[in-house]
Amino acid sequence: MSTQQLPTKRQHVLDAMKTAHQTLQSVNEGANASYIPYLASVPSNLFGIALAFTDGEILEVGDTRYDFAMESISKVFTLACVLEEMDKETFKSKIGSNASSEPFNSVIDLELHDEHPYNPFDNAGAIATVGLIGAASPEERWNKIIGTYNRFAGRELTVNDAVYRSESDTNAHNRGISWLLKSSGSLQVDPDHACDIYTRQCSVAITCRDLAIMGGTLANSGIHPVTGKRVIKEENVPPILAEMMMNGMYENTGNWLYSAGLPGKSGVGGGILAIVPGICALAAFAPPLDVHGNSVRGQKAGIFLSEILGWNLFKK
Repeated sequence: MSTQQLPTKRQHVLDAMKTAHQTLQSVNEGANASYIPYLASVPSNLFGIALAFTDGEILEVGDTRYDFAMESISKVFTLACVLEEMDKETFKSKIGSNASSEPFNSVIDLELHDEHPYNPFDNAGAIATVGLIGAASPEERWNKIIGTYNRFAGRELTVNDAVYRSESDTNAHNRGISWLLKSSGSLQVDPDHACDIYTRQCSVAITCRDLAIMGGTLANSGIHPVTGKRVIKEENVPPILAEMMMNGMYENTGNWLYSAGLPGKSGVGGGILAIVPGICALAAFAPPLDVHGNSVRGQKAGIFLSEILGWNLFKK
C-alpha cells in the first residue's frame, strides 16, 4: 500500500511517518511467532503505519491494508465489551488490574495468586474476561464480542479460519489455564467454550488501518472518529487506557513507557496500538517480534513518532 494521497492538513505528521517507515524498513531484528504455525508463515518484510485522528483524518504509509491476526490486541476490545455490562470496580474485583512480571501465558503467575487472574491482558485474565460477558450460549457471547469489534472498526470483521485452526491445534496450554480458572471459581462458564471463544477473538483479521480507527475511538473518548457514533461510554475509556499503560506490552511495558510514554497494546500477529488521548491512535504492523512478543519495528515506529511529534504523555 502506497502513502495516502495528498494533500493532508497534517503534512508534517505524514512526513514523520514516511521517515519512520523508510528508516525502519531495513531493521531485521526479531522473528515471527513460531509456536503458531500460521504466524510463522506471514512475510516478515511487511511493515505499515497508520494514524487515525479524532477528527476523522487517517494517514497511512506502507502495508496498511494487509490482513493480520489481532491476537492479544483483541483483549483491549473484549475488555471494552465487558465494561459496557459491569462497572469497573466490579470488574476489578473479579479479574484484578495489576502489572505482572511473568510471561503473558504464565501458569506460575496464576498459581501465585490463588488461581485468580491478575489482569485482563494476561491469557488467564483474558479468558476469564470472556467468561464475564452475559450470555445464554457461547454463540451469543461470541456475537457480543465480534459486534463490539465491528462497532470499533466501523465495518464487519471476520475470523481468519486458517489462523483459528492453527491456534486451536496448538492451544493446549490455554485450555489448561481455562480449567485452572474453573477449578478456582474464577471462571463461571464452560472452560473449553471460554478458551475457544478467546482463540476465535485472537484470530479476527484486521488491517493496520482498521486498528488505527479502532484505537481512534478510544482516543476520541469512545466516539468513532469517522462515523461520529458513540461506541462505548466515555467513563469506560480511562480504565481501558490504564490497563494498556500497565500491561500492554507484556514484560516490556515499562521499557515502552520510558521511551514512548503512551498507553499501548501489542499482539503476536505483529500489530502495535498506541493511544494519544484526545489526539489520535497510532497503529503499526510488522511481524518479527522481540523476546516478549512485541513487534520490533512497530515499537520503534511508535517511539520515533511519539518523540518527534511530542506525544509522550510524561513530557507534557
